[in-house]
Amino acid sequence: MTNIQENLPSATPLNPKKRAIVVGASSGIGAALAHRLADEGYQIALLARRVEMLEKLTNEINSRHGETRAIHYVHDVTDHESVPELLKKIISDLGGLDTFIYNAGISLMVGLKNFDFEKDRQTFDVNVTGALAWLNPVAELFQSLKSGQIVGVSSVAGERGRVGNPSYNASKAALTCYLEALRNRLTRYGVNVLTVKPGPVETDMIKDAKGVLFPISAEQAAGDIFNAMHKRKQEVYTSGRWRWIMLVVRNIPSFIFRKLTF
Repeated sequence: MTNIQENLPSATPLNPKKRAIVVGASSGIGAALAHRLADEGYQIALLARRVEMLEKLTNEINSRHGETRAIHYVHDVTDHESVPELLKKIISDLGGLDTFIYNAGISLMVGLKNFDFEKDRQTFDVNVTGALAWLNPVAELFQSLKSGQIVGVSSVAGERGRVGNPSYNASKAALTCYLEALRNRLTRYGVNVLTVKPGPVETDMIKDAKGVLFPISAEQAAGDIFNAMHKRKQEVYTSGRWRWIMLVVRNIPSFIFRKLTF
């Protein structure tokens, strides 16, 4: 077996080790979730493109706990063909899998009067196709095991088609719908699927945005997500106020909504 597995603490009946994969882990919500999962005793595999940030996060977690709780793999989610073999390797290194979190996402801004297919394609490739490449084999695995939890990080932006960023809205709407369908399939097998709908979170994605409403820290978002995982909820807004804000937004008549410029 690989040195990676040898470095991970062994699970015993009295000290079981929960195992999780976090895709999109190098910063923001993903990094905050990685810290929280490690604090809760998980052994975690961290995946992202940015090598230096991924290595730094892994070292921080392992140094903090005085043992190997995190291992990392450099991965671009648009490399769909590599997923099956990479998933097998990670499961072998971790000694199993209990939780899978897809947090990878991008938002490429386009001017209100502009259209850019290449940016739209990139957005869907990461936010939707990249998610499907991972969620399909993970769902198949958990269905066969009759256990497990899948967490997909979507967005409140997927609840209406806003003029500011149509492809991002549409990609998150697609992910939300897919996660609901996956939940309806897998619940009967004892597998929980949690859809996360963050409002603005203080990450690189919104650092240049203006007029952002009620932003929260990545750590607060990670706390809300972990609590929802622990309770095996099916959906969580973070922060919770966005559940009520989006209830209003969903019910704004179209003839009014189309005049808004956010």
